[in-house]
Amino acid sequence: MKGETSKTTQIAQKVIYAVFETLKKEPEGLPKKDLLTKVAPIFSSDNYANSFLEKSGGRRWETILNFYSINCTKAGFLIKKSGNWSLTQEGEEAMKQGAAKLLQTIKQKYKEWQSSDNIDTEVEEPDAEVNSQTQLAFLETFKDKALEGINAFIRAKNPYEFQDLVATLLKAMGYYIAEVAKKGKDGGIDIIAYKDPLGVEAPRIIVQVKHYTDDNKVSAPAVQQLAGVLKRSTDIGIFVTSSSFTSEAKREAHNNTKHIQLIDFTKFVELWETYYANLSLEDRKQLPLEPIYFLGTNQ
Repeated sequence: MKGETSKTTQIAQKVIYAVFETLKKEPEGLPKKDLLTKVAPIFSSDNYANSFLEKSGGRRWETILNFYSINCTKAGFLIKKSGNWSLTQEGEEAMKQGAAKLLQTIKQKYKEWQSSDNIDTEVEEPDAEVNSQTQLAFLETFKDKALEGINAFIRAKNPYEFQDLVATLLKAMGYYIAEVAKKGKDGGIDIIAYKDPLGVEAPRIIVQVKHYTDDNKVSAPAVQQLAGVLKRSTDIGIFVTSSSFTSEAKREAHNNTKHIQLIDFTKFVELWETYYANLSLEDRKQLPLEPIYFLGTNQ
């Protein structure tokens, strides 16, 4: 009936507003997987929203979110970078309109972006015929599913297997592994690596590895502990986790007088993908990946 709001639009209004509301409380943003976990409960009793789409293989509400998140970024309301989503000040201001008006504004902003770039494609619903925006949404859903599989594979490893995985990545990146901690107390040092085989050339790279569950984030005290073992002025600390870092931990790494680099799950997977070709066939067995190609877009 004319004037009725479709189920897809209702889900879009609900999920976009929930995402904005969640990110508003997280000034530094959230990894997408953490964001989805926080938003999922609002659809716990909605069988239609939780049904799986045949084309993407993803839950309906997640696919709709992926679809409209493209509009959100083009509208300047949302920033997606290295798996992390954050809300802009403009997005926070747009929230004040309420869920329904917010989605209308997002659509309008997207149309304006299309016009400015001479793009003729226009899709009102993510269930519509496949085009560049729908394709991008499906691609993002496929990537999410792939990350879920990789996450589960890594999660099944014990802490020492994950530690070995990190050492293997560093080796693929061109570093020479001088030491990998054995079982027992490690004094805050899990891996020591150098730029050259003899360890003569600075810096010395000190690595701390924490194999945590998704909901167990690395805190600031853990980063401070790593800083405390960087004894040489040229030492560089790398903190790798299979989860993520709290806002306080990120600030600690940024403000610390020692050079500390943080690598969370998303960044670790990105690096593993980037340097996968450098791995030996034996090393690839630690986290095997299969490249699959999908039709892309020009956006």
